[in-house]
Amino acid sequence: MKIYFAGSITGGRADQGLYLQIIEVLNHYGEVLTEHIGDSLLGDGGEESDVFSIFNRDVGWLESSDMVVAEVTQVSMGVGYELGIAEKLGKKVICLYRPQEKRISAMVLGNKAFTVLPYETIQDLQIIFEKELS
Repeated sequence: MKIYFAGSITGGRADQGLYLQIIEVLNHYGEVLTEHIGDSLLGDGGEESDVFSIFNRDVGWLESSDMVVAEVTQVSMGVGYELGIAEKLGKKVICLYRPQEKRISAMVLGNKAFTVLPYETIQDLQIIFEKELS
């Protein structure tokens, strides 16, 4: 299975370590196409590459993925855009958030096309992924 993981880059990298842990768990279920999201060297300035190349690459990954997993606690315009593309492509989408951190957008919470799940710990995510991805 090919998994597109979405997490904030230019919206803030405070959750980078968490993204890395999520990616490590997701790797047990398939190939994570976007492992760079967890890279500690990737700052909130984004990648040092042509923006058109990044856009085309990421849309290609979305198209070739079997599903999208997004950590949506940290607000990110890019992640929201990716979720919209995933919905239009008919991809299975799981949105994860930490309710103790902040309230997430009603556009995500109210979208019946998405599976939106709260969690607190990596152990919670392991249980969620076992149920949703096995």
